[in-house]
Amino acid sequence: MYLARIFNSLNMSMQEHYMNELLELNEKTKEYGLILTPRDVELMMAARNEVLHSYGRVELSIEVTKALIEVFSASSFIQQENYADTLNELHEIFYDLKNETEDRVSDMKLIHRMKEMFEEDCEGSLGLLKSRLEEWAEEFRRELQKNESLSLLEGEEDYGI
Repeated sequence: MYLARIFNSLNMSMQEHYMNELLELNEKTKEYGLILTPRDVELMMAARNEVLHSYGRVELSIEVTKALIEVFSASSFIQQENYADTLNELHEIFYDLKNETEDRVSDMKLIHRMKEMFEEDCEGSLGLLKSRLEEWAEEFRRELQKNESLSLLEGEEDYGI
């Protein structure tokens, strides 16, 4: 009984801590005219948790969320009116891509690839970004499979097979 209360209390204090960390990023993003309200952060965390659950993933920190905010806030394609919704969609795209690349690409590399494509190829279109990243992930998996097949063949040659 007491253990459940303690765990719930710890969980609530972590949520508050995470909210404060994300709200503190407003100091950096306000130079781009982008501000998250406490309600925006609350909804974003709920959407993030739902995405994590739907992809069967567990995240013990909010580093990805912070990185998405920091990297994408400089985009000229993101305006205050669509800022929170864009961040929610970017979470969805990011975690889908993590699964599609079998976690073989670092978080920051993936986020920077997303940003590069968002800015250059997609000109701010999230739908196009998702489509292009799906193509990129498919190519990534093909190359990965090809490299793994070559490694297996080379290993067989080492053993005289």
